[in-house]
Amino acid sequence: MANEYAVIAGGCFWCVEAVFKDIKGVESVESGYTGGARPNPTYEQVCSGATGHAEAIRVGFDPEQVSYGDLLDISFATHDPTQLNRQGNDIGTQYRSAIFPANKEQNAEAIAAIERAQADHSDPVVTTIEPLKEWYPAEDYHQDYWAGAGQRNGFCLAVIPPKLQKLRKKFAEKVKES
Repeated sequence: MANEYAVIAGGCFWCVEAVFKDIKGVESVESGYTGGARPNPTYEQVCSGATGHAEAIRVGFDPEQVSYGDLLDISFATHDPTQLNRQGNDIGTQYRSAIFPANKEQNAEAIAAIERAQADHSDPVVTTIEPLKEWYPAEDYHQDYWAGAGQRNGFCLAVIPPKLQKLRKKFAEKVKES
């Protein structure tokens, strides 16, 4: 069966990418930008908040090994979907919690995943479901960031390990063996 793709935003793409690289059935994870109006935005333009894009990831996955719904549940468990236009100290619409379904089936699963996430939170889940617009890969230095420069970045060192711990605790059966 051919790979499918999930496009998800949940704060800084460096931090989101690190989580999804560890999941069985995930064949690729690419950091990039979607949901905005400016063609071919740069990191600096997206960070300004003026383009309307979200920092997001595009996950290529084998649906026979991991489902789209599982990927969404993992996303909800490893970021705070109750924070509007922010994740921790990252503030702005570019850090919003959003799902960008590629088809009607993914849209229905996104609705169901938000309902499951809401059952786990007392505050309202503010994750949006947005039309999948043009995907723009982030600059090369953003790709696979945690495996390289991220290991020396104080922000990443503070944010990523707790996300990975949540992943391993709640979804141990879905994590690739080291």
